Amino acid sequence: MKAIFILCGLILVVGGILLWQQMRLPSEFGSFTGVPKADVASLIERPKDFVGRTLLIEGEVRKQCTTMGCYFFFESGQNLLRIDIAEIAMKAPRKNGHRARVEGQMVPYQDGYQFWASAVRFD
Repeated sequence: MKAIFILCGLILVVGGILLWQQMRLPSEFGSFTGVPKADVASLIERPKDFVGRTLLIEGEVRKQCTTMGCYFFFESGQNLLRIDIAEIAMKAPRKNGHRARVEGQMVPYQDGYQFWASAVRFD
C-alpha cells in the first residue's frame, strides 16, 4: 500500500512538471535573420533614416501592454521607442524590466514612428 502511494505521488509530481513546461509561454517569437545591429538612441533621434531597413535592437523592456503584452517600449534617456510585437506575439509574456532583442523595421505610427518587430527574444 505504501508503494502505491509513493508511486502515485511520483506520477503527480512528474506530471505536474511536464504540464507546467507545456503551458509556459515561450520567450522567443518569430525568426531572427542576422541583420545589422542599430542603436535605440539613433532610431529615436533620426527615425526617417531607418525606415524600411531591417535592424536588430536591444534594450530593457519598459511599459509593456498590460492586457496582452503586444507592445512595449525601449528607452534612451528620457525618450521612448515603441516596439510593436502584435504581429508575432499577440499574447506575449509580461517582461517589464527584462532585456529583449528585437529584429524589425521602423514604420510610421500615428504622428511619429515605431519599431515593428518581426522577431523578439526575451531574456
